[in-house]
Amino acid sequence: MNAPLDPSALDDLNIPDSHGLNLFGCDPELARLLALYLPDAVCRAWLPTLERLGARAGGELDTLALSADKNPPVLASRTRRGEDRQRILKHPDYVALERVAYAELGLASMSHVADGPPPLVKYALTYLFVQAEFGLCCPVSMTDSLTRTLRKYGAPELVERYLPSLTSRDFDSLYQGAMFMTEQAAGSDVARTRTVARQKDGAWTLHGDKWFCSNPDADLAMVLARPEDAPEGMAGVSLFLLPKHRPDGSRNAYRIVRLKDKLGTRSMASGEITLEGATAYLIGEVGRGFQQMADMVNMSRLSNGVRAAGLMRRGLSEALFVARQRQAFGKRLVDMPLMQRQLLKLMLPAEQARSLFMQIATLLPRADGGDEAAQKCVRILTPLIKFRACRDARRATGDAMEVRGGVGYIEEWSDARLVRDAHLGSIWEGTSNIVALDIARAVTREGALEPLARHLRGLLDEAALPAAADALLRSSLDKVVALMAEVAETRRHQQVRQAGSALYHVATAIALAWEGARLAPNHRRLALALLVLRHRVLPRDPLAAEADAGEALLPALLAEGPLSLDDALRLLPH
Repeated sequence: MNAPLDPSALDDLNIPDSHGLNLFGCDPELARLLALYLPDAVCRAWLPTLERLGARAGGELDTLALSADKNPPVLASRTRRGEDRQRILKHPDYVALERVAYAELGLASMSHVADGPPPLVKYALTYLFVQAEFGLCCPVSMTDSLTRTLRKYGAPELVERYLPSLTSRDFDSLYQGAMFMTEQAAGSDVARTRTVARQKDGAWTLHGDKWFCSNPDADLAMVLARPEDAPEGMAGVSLFLLPKHRPDGSRNAYRIVRLKDKLGTRSMASGEITLEGATAYLIGEVGRGFQQMADMVNMSRLSNGVRAAGLMRRGLSEALFVARQRQAFGKRLVDMPLMQRQLLKLMLPAEQARSLFMQIATLLPRADGGDEAAQKCVRILTPLIKFRACRDARRATGDAMEVRGGVGYIEEWSDARLVRDAHLGSIWEGTSNIVALDIARAVTREGALEPLARHLRGLLDEAALPAAADALLRSSLDKVVALMAEVAETRRHQQVRQAGSALYHVATAIALAWEGARLAPNHRRLALALLVLRHRVLPRDPLAAEADAGEALLPALLAEGPLSLDDALRLLPH
């Protein structure tokens, strides 16, 4: 239990200010999980960087992010001499954030250099960085994903020309990436793409309009277009690489029409683009554009899941900080039963998303190495985390803001920005409906459900949990696999979100339980797994005033310290 409150420890204002909080140090579970998932030598090598980044994210970077959010980029169409030279003017504080992400940390390049760290290192750094700045993580992710797609499908001469700039850590010469897909008439229906690609003397030019282009002044962008003689529908859509400058150094033939006035991600520019015969390079095969871009989109979707986890953790860290320090009615907020329940509702989705992105990041190297089962697991888990974690982040950040009360609603604090930014995850790279349907496609077209079920059963085998907990998790897995298969195979699209959510909750509960077994004798994560089942999966009577077995454990769970096996098993349903 927490020690009794000493009123003299609080100042007269009673408004806890977390600025300067080390966002790595205040999250003790993060270090434990990284030690579990990463090789020991890798973990030890990167811990100092993570600790420094946590300190910067809670102080210096948070200050820069607040400033960049209040000073959005501006489109300048002409120079003061009247020259037609478009450029986007970024606030110096946003540029400072770019310098940290691209040059100092190398978030966009580290997966594409020799002897780079495992993917989880990149995602752990992103998880911390996004707790300060969300908007910039979109260009960083797109640069990373574009580089992956170029290396996978691009002609050797294109890879040789552009890869050095995409993987550079020199801030003044490195390239940023983007992807221009969305059109007014098409939206999520990529088959309706109307941008035209024309070929003459072996060279391609692009003509048309793109409606929502984030990082529109990127050095390189992946663009979907339809060759003039291509058939209608998806079979005619092809993928092209669009450079900002032609090989002779001249500006390419496309214009930024305007910048978007957005709810969130205000620090980062998004705009509308008109392609006026812009020079571009075909990537891969004609007519295979969407399939080739799908890999880039999936990596961006995974990044969305990581960012959602980071936003939820920042909201949780802020809420815990306030609840542990603020006094009301003679008590600390954290000692009040209703507040304890509210904090648990923030903690569960944050922990679910974190465990799942660590699982996916661990599967990625195997998938890229040709392991078919790992490929299928990544294929279904990626839309799964994008669908559910991004929706959870919207609610979790809002509930976290409520813990700070009216002060949290003020834009001088981070809370409001978290809420605004969190709403983007459910829209970018596919709305919730589109991504939920993609989960079903992964089941029916790619047979990904059974490899995922085998992976999850393998985690339970390794965990060797007590019989009752093991049986509950296995029976829940069997039921949700049967539900997901039936919904997908019978095309009951009206239920695909229900089935997808259930699969997410059971998969994350198993991942949490596996982590708890590996971290024994600290069984806190097994307790979280059982709470996920109790609150998100198992039936409950909303009109029954039954006692909750977890209430006595809430102070220990919220303290983020160790929990015994006996205490964790108290959460098993009777």
